[in-house]
Amino acid sequence: MARPREFDEERALEAAMRTFWAKGYENTSTQDLCEATGLGRSSIYNTFTSKRDLFLRSLGHYVDTMTGTQVAVLEDEGSPPLDRLRTLLALIVDGEFENRSDGRAIGCLTVNTTVELFGRDPDVTRLLERDLARRLAAFRAVISAGQREGDITSGRDADALARFLNAVIGGMRVSAQGGADRAALESIAAAALDALAR
Repeated sequence: MARPREFDEERALEAAMRTFWAKGYENTSTQDLCEATGLGRSSIYNTFTSKRDLFLRSLGHYVDTMTGTQVAVLEDEGSPPLDRLRTLLALIVDGEFENRSDGRAIGCLTVNTTVELFGRDPDVTRLLERDLARRLAAFRAVISAGQREGDITSGRDADALARFLNAVIGGMRVSAQGGADRAALESIAAAALDALAR
């Protein structure tokens, strides 16, 4: 009979995800993962096969959690489209001050991973491309709805505006890592909303 696991795999995955998020893939050592998860090396490798496998699962978990939350905000048809975008940008700002390591913002795991590994690891690249496509589709849908309702008055097409918003959010994440305070991030968010409503 197989011996039951003596740890919570989901909790270990969450701890590993937070470690990769704060340190990046290459700067995270196996010892860092052992300390974060409370597992020994053999337990990590028996459960997750390799550091790379654990990273892929961690990145997938992050994408499911974070993008899922953001898409839910964008798809809330009980709010006007511009309000949904305002709520999303406020969520991004709040997240930069909730998710910190050593007193600094850790940004976004997908943004950080895009910079570190996109194009270098085919599995990571595919996961990031799927995530980007999902986010852009959600942005396009809410922007198109806003244009139809007159809430979003920019004459640019929804695809261009979706990519603009995605770039703004990525820039906000990097700015927070560089030390931007809440007022600076809120100012960036407000400028993005102004660009949509002109």
